[in-house]
Amino acid sequence: MSKKLFQKSTENLRKAVPLMIKNQVPTTPTNYALWYTYVDNSLPQMNKELDQAITDYGMCPPATGETLYRTYVASKTETDIRQLRSSLELLLNEVSHSMTDTLSDTQDFQQMIDKNFDCLSRVEDEGLSFEEVMELVRGLISESKEIRHSTRFLNNQLNTASAEVARLKLQLEQVQKDALYDGLSGLLNRRALDNDLVSLCAHEQPFSFILVDIDHFKKFNDEYGHLFGDSVIKAIARRLQLSCRDGITAYRFGGEEFALVVPGKNLRVARQLAESIRRAIEKVSVKDKRSSRQVDHITASFGVAEYTPKESASSLIDKADKQLYEAKRLGRNRVLPMSV
Repeated sequence: MSKKLFQKSTENLRKAVPLMIKNQVPTTPTNYALWYTYVDNSLPQMNKELDQAITDYGMCPPATGETLYRTYVASKTETDIRQLRSSLELLLNEVSHSMTDTLSDTQDFQQMIDKNFDCLSRVEDEGLSFEEVMELVRGLISESKEIRHSTRFLNNQLNTASAEVARLKLQLEQVQKDALYDGLSGLLNRRALDNDLVSLCAHEQPFSFILVDIDHFKKFNDEYGHLFGDSVIKAIARRLQLSCRDGITAYRFGGEEFALVVPGKNLRVARQLAESIRRAIEKVSVKDKRSSRQVDHITASFGVAEYTPKESASSLIDKADKQLYEAKRLGRNRVLPMSV
């Protein structure tokens, strides 16, 4: 390293460390790299986005810092590996759901064969001779036994494969425990949300929090299958992502629940935002690939809460969750509190 380059690196570190301390940024290698690049001013677009985050939140939320690091600082190899893991997680989810649905269909088919077998065994004379009827019954019994044997074998095979997929999925989840994004929805995950909320509460910055829950989601899974349920989650996630302006950040909270962090806005404004999203979700239409039907009766319920100084992240989540529970109790497809 030349003397000039060494001096520049030292000067950048002297500038970066105080900025990290000022913004209460943890001194991790990732954050060092991000803020070193920031003071070096070698990536103006990154600096612009980091400055905007600080303007919106009064700090740089951990998830935002990690995203900027991956987008602008991390090597392409590192980014590709993360994307591959995310794609693999999504693939395993889809295969697992397909196997679950197939197992259910196969079991229904076997029950149908068993029922028909019982009926045919009780068939009396329909104009055929006794020997002809018995021959027919013997043939149907033989065929039914073969089908039953086949479906049992298929069930065993699918159960074995499903167990293997579940095992691989658990392994991947363990590898992905430090991941930032949810593989299915593409939104930031629960871990990113928890870290961001803890940081925002520690800085006592004004913001509001919204919880979103898809109404009757289990019914969609039961009626159309898990793959359709996944499509609904993706569609709602895309709709939420469209609302992420002015620093608003969307997360997958878990299952069919999502969350939004709305920086610098009070309860009244956050409630208005939630209401506009609720109306937008009512217009969402998802195609069921198995029947080619367009399903458009999709709605969601919302619980909104505003952060108050000294409040913990768990207390804020609990406030929003209580409002969400009340919204669902009152009939779903609504935003609570009703007014401010």
